[in-house]
Amino acid sequence: MKLRSQYQLRLLHSDITTGEGMDFSIFQYHFMQNAILAGLLGGITCSVVGVFVVTMHLSFIGVCIAHAAFAGALLGLWLGFNPLIGALLFSLASAAIIGPVADRGELNPDTSIGIVFSLMLGLAFLFMGLMPGARTEALNLFWGSILTVTQQDIIFLAAITGAIVGLVFVFYKEIQAVICHREVALAVGIPATVVFYGLLFSTGVTITASLQSIGGLLIYCLILNPAAAAYQLTYSLKKMLLIAVAFGVISCWAGLAASYLLDIPSGAAIVITSAIIFGLATAFSPKRKVKGWQQTQLAG
Repeated sequence: MKLRSQYQLRLLHSDITTGEGMDFSIFQYHFMQNAILAGLLGGITCSVVGVFVVTMHLSFIGVCIAHAAFAGALLGLWLGFNPLIGALLFSLASAAIIGPVADRGELNPDTSIGIVFSLMLGLAFLFMGLMPGARTEALNLFWGSILTVTQQDIIFLAAITGAIVGLVFVFYKEIQAVICHREVALAVGIPATVVFYGLLFSTGVTITASLQSIGGLLIYCLILNPAAAAYQLTYSLKKMLLIAVAFGVISCWAGLAASYLLDIPSGAAIVITSAIIFGLATAFSPKRKVKGWQQTQLAG
């Protein structure tokens, strides 16, 4: 079996000599090992944050932050500094702006967030247009390539994953209270606003950490789809987190395998796999069956 083109390109930069039968030993290559680790860590982090985005109905906010991170990364490429720094600054800044807007803006929150979103989208294409020469690195950030993540990317992603999982473990009860009823949580002394902003900032950091592997255009799909699929299968927040993490990791690894077998972009394959998982979860959702039974009872 012939090696797929994008894998051949990575093997040209590999420190291991190619040979016969290497289709069956692809896992010995460092770029593949990094991709598998990135899929594990990215699947965990995106899915954990995604559960909070889904349960708190913050989908459009997350889309806005994702595009802000992409714009910041492009600014870094244009001006010649680390794109991850630009992505982090822009994502955190957008979270700081849209947090108060979502809380108490004079306009409808969706309208205000839409304005911020359009600004970030415009800045992204502006920065890309101003970049001199070839835009290969910008396109890599746009589509993502889990095959190009470096050891430094893995370390950064591992640190973010550990921090977010640790914070969720420590403040699980407070987060659960805010998700269930923010006003009640605030009334009983829980710093609901701090928790809310913390979730927004966590979304921004997660998007930044996963930008290289998944891409600015697709990253939010990986945040949303596994969590939305888990939401179809359980009412328990704790079970939802575990199921979402499993779906996220499966999406990354199965998408990586599909990209190798079918010679398709890895980021797109990961997102399509997560969408298929969501479709299957919805088709077999016990919630859908309960809702159908309730509607039958009301009609009767």
